[in-house]
Amino acid sequence: MKVILANDGIAQDGIDLLEKEGFEVKNTRVAEEQLANYINKNNIEGLLVRSATKVDKKLIDDCPDLKLIGRGGVGLDNIDVKYAESKGIKVFNTPEASSESVAELVFAHLLNGVRFLHDSNRNMPLEGDSQFKQLKKSYAGGVELRGKTLGIIGFGRIGQATAKMALALGMEVMYTDHHTKEASLNLSFFDGQSVDFTLKSSEFKEVLANSDFVSLHVPAQDKYVIGKKELGLMKPGSAIINTSRGGVLDEVALVEALDTDHLAFAGLDVFESEPNPEIKILMNPKISLSPHIGGSTIEAQQRIGVELAQKVIKLLKQ
Repeated sequence: MKVILANDGIAQDGIDLLEKEGFEVKNTRVAEEQLANYINKNNIEGLLVRSATKVDKKLIDDCPDLKLIGRGGVGLDNIDVKYAESKGIKVFNTPEASSESVAELVFAHLLNGVRFLHDSNRNMPLEGDSQFKQLKKSYAGGVELRGKTLGIIGFGRIGQATAKMALALGMEVMYTDHHTKEASLNLSFFDGQSVDFTLKSSEFKEVLANSDFVSLHVPAQDKYVIGKKELGLMKPGSAIINTSRGGVLDEVALVEALDTDHLAFAGLDVFESEPNPEIKILMNPKISLSPHIGGSTIEAQQRIGVELAQKVIKLLKQ
């Protein structure tokens, strides 16, 4: 019997599918320093992870019988992919499964920001009974998303899912992407009706300068995609959302842009110093915060679990 370790967890649908095909699934969280020993001791051939477990060169060297590494989600930056593949280990991810979940979180942060919900939720429990009228006045200057422009940096699956939601809300969408110069999007609705949109890529600086809101959808980078210079190109009073990776947005420059009122607000699901975000970020009243939960919906986890299981079955049953 082939043994699979889901070290960062896997949905029950995925476990059921693997067990039906004769696999044994260990849905256990093993600490990094004990992982190689656990894999070897239990004759594990497939390792499934999310973003928490790091699969580096040392772990790969220490586990000679490992045949595949699967990543539930989009990125592969926590896995030394080239080294694993050089050792004959198959590496894969599930890029489509969490697109809608991440896109919805972008709009959760956008709606939080334009209606000050992140800040009012902090202050209502403290002052709602004594300062209700003052709070009402403080939060009365919200704006609508409809009719505004959303600029999307990176137009892969998640960027496109975000664009569809923006279009459905009546927003204008601009995007920039090195690889996708034109994209056809199909918005399908509950009753079978659908609408097609064709969008064309714009220059990076043009997107920053003309967007009311900017949403980042890029892979992990060696340097900032958005730093002080890029934030300076954005419209006064605009906002930025990062649900992609920590380290693509300069947080020091972001705080400065918020403190000087150049930006109205920001929404962050990922952080430079994750899993220990900076206090200046956590305490800033203009930042809507979530703890890296972009793909963490029940539906996305079910899709990820099933997709991981299907790929494991295909690769190990050949």
